[in-house]
Amino acid sequence: MKKQILNLLVLITIVSACEKDDFCTQNPVTPNLVLRFYDNTDRTTLKEVERFSIIAQGNTDSLYTNQTTDSIAIPLNSLTTETIYTLKMNNIDGVTTNNQVATFTIQYTTEEEYISRSCGFRVIFNNVSFSSNSSWIQDFTPNTLTTINNQNAAHVQIFH
Repeated sequence: MKKQILNLLVLITIVSACEKDDFCTQNPVTPNLVLRFYDNTDRTTLKEVERFSIIAQGNTDSLYTNQTTDSIAIPLNSLTTETIYTLKMNNIDGVTTNNQVATFTIQYTTEEEYISRSCGFRVIFNNVSFSSNSSWIQDFTPNTLTTINNQNAAHVQIFH
C-alpha cells in the first residue's frame, strides 16, 4: 500500500510540475522566401521551370535538383544581411552544358521576435530587396518588400 501511495505522489508531482508554457503549441517558424514562376508573355499564367536546381552561395548541395516546379520556398540566412542563390534551369534537354544560370540576390535586415519561453525566437526579415544578373529571368516583381513575416503566399513573382 505504501508503495502505491509513493508512486501516486511521484506521478502527481511530475504532472503538476509541467506548466502550460512548457510546450510550444504555436508554429514560430522563421519564414522562407516564396518564389512563383510566371510566363513572361502572359504575366497572369504560372509557368513551370523545367529541370530546376537552386544552390545557395558557398554551398555545394542543391536545395532542389532537376525538379519541374512553378513555385519554391527557400530559406534566408538569418545570420547575415544577404543571401545569394544560383538558379539553374534547362528547358531544352537536360544536358548540363545547356543549363541557363541566374544569380538571385536578396538583401535584408533581420529582427528577432520573441514568441514564448517554450517556443523561443523567430526571425522576421525587413527592408527586403532583390536583384538578379539574369540570363533566363526576364523580370521579377516586386523589387523591394517591407517585410517577410510569413510564408502563406508568394513574395516574389519571377517571369521567364
